[in-house]
Amino acid sequence: MNSTLARSATTWSDPLPVPESMRAMVFRRFGSPDVLEQAVLDTPRPGPGEVLVQVAAVSIGRLLDLTARAGRHPYAEFRLPHVLGADHAGVVAATGDGVESFRIGDRVAVFPVVTCGACASCAEGREEACTSLSLIGTHRPGAYAQYCVAPARNVHRVPEGITPAVAAALALNGAVAANQLTQAGLRPGDWVLVQGAASALGSATAALARHLGARIIATSRSPEKRKAMAAAGAEVVLDATAPDFAARVREATGGHGADIVVDNLGDPAVWDATIDALARGGTVVTSGAFLGGKVQLDLLRLYSNCQRVIGVRTGNPASVDALWSHAGHGFRAVLDRTFPIALAADAHRYLEDDNNVGRVALTVGPEDWEA
Repeated sequence: MNSTLARSATTWSDPLPVPESMRAMVFRRFGSPDVLEQAVLDTPRPGPGEVLVQVAAVSIGRLLDLTARAGRHPYAEFRLPHVLGADHAGVVAATGDGVESFRIGDRVAVFPVVTCGACASCAEGREEACTSLSLIGTHRPGAYAQYCVAPARNVHRVPEGITPAVAAALALNGAVAANQLTQAGLRPGDWVLVQGAASALGSATAALARHLGARIIATSRSPEKRKAMAAAGAEVVLDATAPDFAARVREATGGHGADIVVDNLGDPAVWDATIDALARGGTVVTSGAFLGGKVQLDLLRLYSNCQRVIGVRTGNPASVDALWSHAGHGFRAVLDRTFPIALAADAHRYLEDDNNVGRVALTVGPEDWEA
């Protein structure tokens, strides 16, 4: 099966009668992508306030999937066998008691961050700071399966004209990107520098900022990826490790610098250059620290230039609503390619080799379980 042309990547299936058992992709031990294997599990049933989704596509994440499968997840413990799969899309197959907002067959995408809804942070609309936060596919069974259960408040209708794979690519990263840009105070015309803009989240952030009228500076160490980012609409593409990086940002912005820098990598090797490229009054947003995490910060410079550094853990209800509003007006995440679920190990290897520009997703239609 051609990994880039799986039918279920572009076609929404009708809901099927919910079976007693289902196919799922699991891992029973930590290790290389080869530990992923097909299994037959009991089909989950939606409880009160929950929705059962017949999965059509599910995104693959570096931390939530690759790192977890390898046994190197920094903050989660897994009960094996485990089913991965966080942000996903499909059709409503069943609803639990009290769910009146969805009907069987609705086309939906699932935001995988589950919160208590009752703590002070949740009451303020800052559910990303909920102390009880859990993730579908990490703390709960995920969507590398024919069916997945989610709270109804995590389920969102997908606007017309969006395919299952693109919906899955939007479901989490689009919400995080919306939260990043909102908290940073994005205004049309701002210069937004996205470090690692070829990544799934980086590409979504760059695309959303551009959709909202920003001017984009995108970075990658790879010349091929820089070409792809330029073709996708980045006004300036640079290598953040180049000695003249900050100078080139200043040159491109008429000496002003970047109003917003989004850095999801946390690479100490480029941190100083990131700050050098930041405009007076500018903001650095970080939503990850996968390349080190510990950097030096010149507080005198920070307050003298009225700059901010903020952490954005994930999305929240307001950013999820904003995402789907933007999607209804044409915003799309960057989808690199899809693989059928039977080739999940190949998809993990592809992502580990750092070949992607944008999101990689698995398709989970009936035909996708046969290699």
